[in-house]
Amino acid sequence: MANPMNSTLTLSTMFSGGSVRNFAGPLLIIMILAMMILPLPPFMLDILFTFNIALAIIVLLVSLRTTKPLDFSVFPTVLLVTTLLRLSLNVASTRVVLLEGHTGPDAAGKVIEAFGHFLVGGNYTVGLVVFVILVIINFMVITKGAGRIAEVSARFALDAMPGKQMAIDADLNAGLIGEDEARTRRLTISQEADFYGSMDGASKFVRGDAVAGIIILLINVIGGLVIGVMQHNMDLGDAAKNYTMLAIGDGLVAQIPALVISTAAGMLVSRVTTDEDMGQQMIGQLFNRPQALILTATILGVMGLIPGMPHIAFLLLAGLLGALAYYVTRQSSSTEIQAPREEATAPATQDASWEDVMPVDTLGLEVGYRLIPLVDKLQDGDLLKRIKGIRKKFAQEVGFLPPAVHIRDNLELKPNAYRITLKGAEVGNGEAYNGMFLAINPGRVSAPLPGISTQDPTFGLPAVWVEAGLYEQAQNLGYTVVDASTVVTTHINHLIHGHSSELLGRQELQALLDRLGRDSPKLVEDLVPKLLPLSTLQKVLHNLLEEEVHIRDMRTIIEVLSEHGSRTQDPDELTAAVRVALGRAIVQQHYPVGTDLQVIALNHEMERILMQAVQTGNGSAAGFEPGLADTLLKEANASAQFQEQLGLPAVLLVPAQIRLLLSRFLRRAVPQLKVISHAEVPDSRNIKVTSILGSNT
Repeated sequence: MANPMNSTLTLSTMFSGGSVRNFAGPLLIIMILAMMILPLPPFMLDILFTFNIALAIIVLLVSLRTTKPLDFSVFPTVLLVTTLLRLSLNVASTRVVLLEGHTGPDAAGKVIEAFGHFLVGGNYTVGLVVFVILVIINFMVITKGAGRIAEVSARFALDAMPGKQMAIDADLNAGLIGEDEARTRRLTISQEADFYGSMDGASKFVRGDAVAGIIILLINVIGGLVIGVMQHNMDLGDAAKNYTMLAIGDGLVAQIPALVISTAAGMLVSRVTTDEDMGQQMIGQLFNRPQALILTATILGVMGLIPGMPHIAFLLLAGLLGALAYYVTRQSSSTEIQAPREEATAPATQDASWEDVMPVDTLGLEVGYRLIPLVDKLQDGDLLKRIKGIRKKFAQEVGFLPPAVHIRDNLELKPNAYRITLKGAEVGNGEAYNGMFLAINPGRVSAPLPGISTQDPTFGLPAVWVEAGLYEQAQNLGYTVVDASTVVTTHINHLIHGHSSELLGRQELQALLDRLGRDSPKLVEDLVPKLLPLSTLQKVLHNLLEEEVHIRDMRTIIEVLSEHGSRTQDPDELTAAVRVALGRAIVQQHYPVGTDLQVIALNHEMERILMQAVQTGNGSAAGFEPGLADTLLKEANASAQFQEQLGLPAVLLVPAQIRLLLSRFLRRAVPQLKVISHAEVPDSRNIKVTSILGSNT
């Protein structure tokens, strides 16, 4: 058996607090629909008609007090509910009018009687005209205008959604906002579009309600005449008077609240979103201009002096407007007098502030307007997802998380152009065509393709932009075919790796140490700042990254620096020690395990000359004899190309003492050539020399 106490608790829980709100909506709809079926006494009709008027006033006042449309986002639903309420009351009152209308003008309640007699003076002809005018105003003017505004606003809101979504995603990628705020902004944009779309549809309810009001009025008048004359044996004049007045009172008591709510709808959709409500906007912008008030008062005063004009009305209103203009002018003058000191003492604060200094994005991507779909999720753009993917892959391969890429549109660029920036300076640019594919010629294609000839922006290979229909044909001809997003992503990825040393700032380094410190706190504490300052550690890591050596093994790097930090503070010497410890990983970057190291070597005479340059302290490239330097560059470039033709990595193996010298000398002229020292090669690897530099010196 059920416990009565549990039943009591369940009922009390259902009808307490928030549960009452959950039941209020369904109960209200059920009651409205029930009024169409169940008969209501006149007193109940009075209560419900009064409630309908009060509800319309509440809706109007709330709409006037909102600062933006989404503050009253439930308005379309309220519009539907109030329309159903009016129609239900019309049905209930029609039943009473037709059944009891022969008894007198108060047959359907005091409210309908008051609207039929007091508002139109008991003249049903005047009442009929007033009713028709109200319906025309509501149907032809307010509702139609509000519906049109809502329709256009919905269209503009939908058209603006891609740009707004792109701005949100760009701010999120740049770290300016968090995931929660981004989700909130996206929801706001979606709700705004839904609101205007719903208002566009909800306005049709009001227009239909106006038509229904006219039809109900005709039914009440005609039906009342038939019932009064044929069933109750009334005179035609008495029947016409009773039923017509009841029908007009019923129509007016429904149409006036409808007009009020339609006005609220028009104000809600026609307002411009600001921090002020409608009343503040109207007073602040309409009656806060003394020049306009003075001119209006002058015109009214002149009209009031014309013979035959109502002098009192025109002159009285002209005087009121003149007084209002004087008051507004005094208020403006007093405000200016009270604040001159602030303007004089702090002009710089008003003209410029530190808030005007915009930080430079570490990594930026600017796109032309035709490339916006690539970064718009609503248009199936996947560039944002791919950029997140390359940042994650970079972190896994190199060893630290690069800064987020801040994406924005730039109308100064060509429509299909994009530009990649590093710390505000351009480091790469190119063009991409959304919906087309870039067919890259790797050097062995069998036939040309029709399209837009160009170069691959990443590696400079000849390429052509082709239509999507030529995708398979391009692949069959030997082209490497990629889409627009892949072109941009590959370019960004290449530049990020090429400038990795510049991306490792103090903030990223500190985050890297904090992460290592969670697992090995003592290791980090013993090095920074006890042995080495943070700047020296950053310089060592920069040296490694400049030569494309990953820093994933931070434990080994920290241990080596802790071992040698007490002996020297020179970043170059510390870098050399770290490279020896990371030798296995450095070699493995170029030669897989189990393969021989087929490398380029130096001529013995060249080694001797370079060793002497280092030992005499002249370890810079500027110390090279010009002829020797030119020959070395030419032979290094030829050997590197020979290695690439053999399908081998371009690696120069030299003694440890001259590795840094040659690396810096060859880095810009032959960037594909990597210089490693004998000390960095593990003992287990076999070395084979494929070519020798310096044989012609």
